[in-house]
Amino acid sequence: MSLTSERGKADAAGKPTLYKRIRLDIETRILTGEWPPGHRIPFEHQLMTRYRCSRMTVNKALSELAQADLIERRRRAGSFVRRPQHLSAVLKISDIRAEITALGRSYGYQLLHCRRRTATAADRARLGVTKAGKVVAIACRHSADNVPFAVEDRLIDLSTVPEAATADFAKEPPGSWLLHHVPWTEAEHTISAVVADDDTAKALDIAVGAPCLVIDRYTWRSARTLTAVRLHYPGDTHRLVARFTGG
Repeated sequence: MSLTSERGKADAAGKPTLYKRIRLDIETRILTGEWPPGHRIPFEHQLMTRYRCSRMTVNKALSELAQADLIERRRRAGSFVRRPQHLSAVLKISDIRAEITALGRSYGYQLLHCRRRTATAADRARLGVTKAGKVVAIACRHSADNVPFAVEDRLIDLSTVPEAATADFAKEPPGSWLLHHVPWTEAEHTISAVVADDDTAKALDIAVGAPCLVIDRYTWRSARTLTAVRLHYPGDTHRLVARFTGG
């Protein structure tokens, strides 16, 4: 192998240079479905052995695949076929479990903690209430094909949803339970972007400082607060889509 091909120039016969052949080989495996979303790409040293080339050549091929959004490179973990972005509706309250199932993926749920307590000043401010009362504070994680999809931080006002005190949120996600048991009349979404702190990064299995999409949702029934929830999604795999009609 010549240094000319290692540096990315075409050979005398006009064939694709080595790093382009590596990129095309991996791209073909991805687009044909041979390597499905989430599949681990062989490590750089394995590709070096397979193609008998330098790390620089392999790295250039992988970098172009990442720039084309075909793979994602995770520090110390390797490279993986990128999963398609997930779509969420902005103008309705969706059930995350149903959303993941609709994508053809396996849903997973983990309750991180569930506490019944007297509302703190911060709880009352978040719920928009003035009187001290009882709340259920819940943190949980949703996953798709065993990959973290979203983490949820929720407060439920027990003065308006007393039945939540006895609900088993270890077995059923709070969002699903609320949609099936508690009617609501008004809701509000606030959408923002943040960088992951230590706890969020650990829960979502992403790097500290990585971008996150955040949805804050509030629901009411006849002007009485039902729940306030904050959802964190990995920013590079989730986007929001809303379609409107005129008139």
